[in-house]
Amino acid sequence: MDILNLNAQIAPPDEAARSAAQDRWRHVAKPVGSLGALEDDITRIAALTGDAKVRLTPRSVLVMCADNGVAAPDIAITPVRITRVVAEMMATGRSNVCRMARLAGARVFPFDVGMASRSGEPGLYDFHVADGTADITRGPAMTRGTAISLIEFGMAQVRLQRDMGTRLIATGEMGVGNTTTSSAMTAALLGADPALVTGRGSGLSDESLQKKISVVRRALDVNKPDPKDPLDVLSKVGGFDIAAMCGVFLGGAVYRVPVLLDGVISAVAALTAVRLCPAASCAMIATHISAEPAGKMLLDEMGLSPLICAGMRLGEGTGAVAAMPMLDMALEIYDHMLTFSDIGME
Repeated sequence: MDILNLNAQIAPPDEAARSAAQDRWRHVAKPVGSLGALEDDITRIAALTGDAKVRLTPRSVLVMCADNGVAAPDIAITPVRITRVVAEMMATGRSNVCRMARLAGARVFPFDVGMASRSGEPGLYDFHVADGTADITRGPAMTRGTAISLIEFGMAQVRLQRDMGTRLIATGEMGVGNTTTSSAMTAALLGADPALVTGRGSGLSDESLQKKISVVRRALDVNKPDPKDPLDVLSKVGGFDIAAMCGVFLGGAVYRVPVLLDGVISAVAALTAVRLCPAASCAMIATHISAEPAGKMLLDEMGLSPLICAGMRLGEGTGAVAAMPMLDMALEIYDHMLTFSDIGME
């Protein structure tokens, strides 16, 4: 599939299904529009799938795990080996997102798309392209070809999920240093000052934050990514996890499966997908505003409204999973609440 010409392959939203969903909301016995973004999201899903009878199960969380060559000790307080540790915890159902997903009725699929070392854990799916990216302060993170391969991989996973009957997908990631790569990509894609889009990640001190900002500036100066070419930005200052998630968002639009954004890293991947293929936005559902400073900026750029404002920055897809019960509750009202006619009102 030609990822540079996807717009022509993505069917527009089904306006008949959208209209039917809006009509259903208008008749439910409650103040019109009173569920806010929840109503909008259920309606968006109806338009995407072409069916006003919205279904959100089965559901899956696709977590892309990778390491980043830029993760120096002074800007990443978490050691690189933690990526593999957490990925293996996901594979055995013991990580944060697994605990939350169990309550939300979702299955977690962790993928090694480029960790610093391979794992033999059976539940960790393998698409290992390299032992982490190159150091973006010295040159490109990856080749353009590698970025395309990872995007195609992400799209293929959505197709497989659709064929399994999956009705809702959440994006997640795990990788030391990926708030640095996401900051660099955000600065490049939005033309923003690195100081405005670079956050503390897993909890940097003031001194380490300033070092992180200087690292982002250096990466942009060295690589000079072209903001008009999202693949150039991705391959030069991005990460393997971001590339694979970009593919998941594109796959959601192609295969008509709604995809939940998680935090800032997921949002960078989503914006990359939209810049590659504007039609891809039809499958995207925002879940929360990340505590990272670029979180709101990225959602605003895509015109997406989040459901949760809780200052979350855990990653793994936890924010996306936290929104699943909210969508379930909205769908319960959409499906089963009495109408105005049922209670004798015009």
